[in-house]
Amino acid sequence: MNPTDDTQLESLLTYLRDTRSLDFTGYKRASLERRIRKRMTAAGVAGFDEYRDHLELHPDEQARLVDTILINVTSFFRDEPAWTYLADEVVPSIVASKGADEPIRVWSAGCASGEEAYSLAMVFADQLGLDAFKSRVKIFATDTDGAALAEARKGTYTERQLAPVSARRREQYFEASPEGGVFRHDFRRQVIFGRNDVTADAPISRLDLLVCRNVLMYFVSDTQRRVLNRFHYALTDSGYLFLGKAETIFSHSDLFDPVNTTLRIFRCAPAVPQHESPAAVTTTAALPFRASSGALLDLAAAATPVAQLVADVDGRLIAANTKARAMFGITLDDLDRPLSELEVAHRPIEVRDHITQAYSESRPVVLRDVTRTLADGQVQLLEVTIAPLRDPAGIDLGASVTFADVTEVAQVRVELERSAQELDHANRQLTAANEELEASNEELQSTNEELETTNEELQSSNEELETTNEELQSANQELETMNEEFLGQTRQLEHAERFLTSILGSLPVGVVVVDREFDVVVWNRATEDLFGLRGDEVMQRSFLALDIGLPVGEIGPLLHAAIDRDRGERQQVTVDAINRRGQPFTCRVSVQRLLEAPDSDPRLVVLMEPWPEHAP
Repeated sequence: MNPTDDTQLESLLTYLRDTRSLDFTGYKRASLERRIRKRMTAAGVAGFDEYRDHLELHPDEQARLVDTILINVTSFFRDEPAWTYLADEVVPSIVASKGADEPIRVWSAGCASGEEAYSLAMVFADQLGLDAFKSRVKIFATDTDGAALAEARKGTYTERQLAPVSARRREQYFEASPEGGVFRHDFRRQVIFGRNDVTADAPISRLDLLVCRNVLMYFVSDTQRRVLNRFHYALTDSGYLFLGKAETIFSHSDLFDPVNTTLRIFRCAPAVPQHESPAAVTTTAALPFRASSGALLDLAAAATPVAQLVADVDGRLIAANTKARAMFGITLDDLDRPLSELEVAHRPIEVRDHITQAYSESRPVVLRDVTRTLADGQVQLLEVTIAPLRDPAGIDLGASVTFADVTEVAQVRVELERSAQELDHANRQLTAANEELEASNEELQSTNEELETTNEELQSSNEELETTNEELQSANQELETMNEEFLGQTRQLEHAERFLTSILGSLPVGVVVVDREFDVVVWNRATEDLFGLRGDEVMQRSFLALDIGLPVGEIGPLLHAAIDRDRGERQQVTVDAINRRGQPFTCRVSVQRLLEAPDSDPRLVVLMEPWPEHAP
């Protein structure tokens, strides 16, 4: 986008915020621009300034713009593995932490048309039982799209929308309707729908579970940070946060602890006193350290600029820097695998034993002069350091394993021991080597910073791809609807065609329909019986060129006369003909121009009726 378009887009967003109460300034510009341009194209508008004028002249355009920007792509139990984990692990944990009659509060932020909120209701009802669910659980479902909220409040869904819901749950929680199913009214009362903008409005508080899936990915980083601070304030100290599969919060690891990073389930880190307001949470400058996978990665990045591996306390590989991946052939697919399954865990040393030693002694374990034979036969000397990674409370979070290549340093040491006379020269070499190491350290630190930046960019790209995917899903749903309409029209046409064929086949007289070139387009069964030619043998052939025992030369003038007039009375002639058995008969031939739309090609119908007394 050129600078002029950029300025005009920002002006349009400011106008929407200040005059229309639509604040999209915190959204990522790439996806936001794409959605706005889609509406501009539909409205026949070229520039953002012109579209602003269009909004002022057409009040109903605002609703269409909101529907286009707020992509309401959702479904029941979307991303089934995550919902299975939520039902099997998270919800039982929430219930177990509560007293027998203590209420449970849940918030579905960005609920769209309600499938997510009703999915939560079914999961909690399964866990608690129907009566306990009705008396204890409140599910707050919010969105900024009024039309989507209206649809969610109805709780009515089609058979296709209900496909992810099991037969048991459909029978237990839904009532049959002509459309498909309606969520039961007695359970529906526990789900409260309302409008809430997570970027501006006050959050719902004292929550045990907050579900906000595929919403943060639309926001810029500053807005994401502000929303996550609000979410942290809204949750209890033991509350859970459930995000979408394209969303991560590594940069906010001081607010949330990971429960299952693959499925994007986190737990609140109680860092802010509960009496503080959302505004105080938002403006807090520094929060206490809290361990998480993000913190592990930060500790690992700061530990050393050489080849480094990071494993968590369960022995799974969490990170491997560029040097380590190149040295030991580790790929990104190896991340989150047990370290024991990788070759680097066994060669050049048994890493697992020394990690256990580092944990038990609560100090780094340093192994010097570790030899490693390279593929070309050369021997590499390594200094291996295994350091436990702990939080301020002294709890082991994982371990850092570094492999420093000291082959050159060892060679220098041998040369120093061999010749004391060359001590000054060796010292100069060592100084130069140290300077190179310092330069390498600076380069590695710079590379590490670039890698962190690249990681942020990749995350942003991933979120953008997820946004595009939801747009494609929305477009696919529209195409499926259109396809169903086309199938219906096709069935109607097929029915009409069968009906017409039945009528023509039932007529006792020969019927032929020709186009303006006198090519055959209809040839009924009675005509086949008269002259012995099937319809597929004469179709698209000139009627006047057929050798069928009918003197078509006498009929030609009638065809030409009928094609040249707009409409008129039926023209007919009586001719002598020969049927398919070679028997002569008298045939009355009538020609009539068919009535058609003004812009369609004219067609003629030819009726061939044997006189009764001469019928073959």
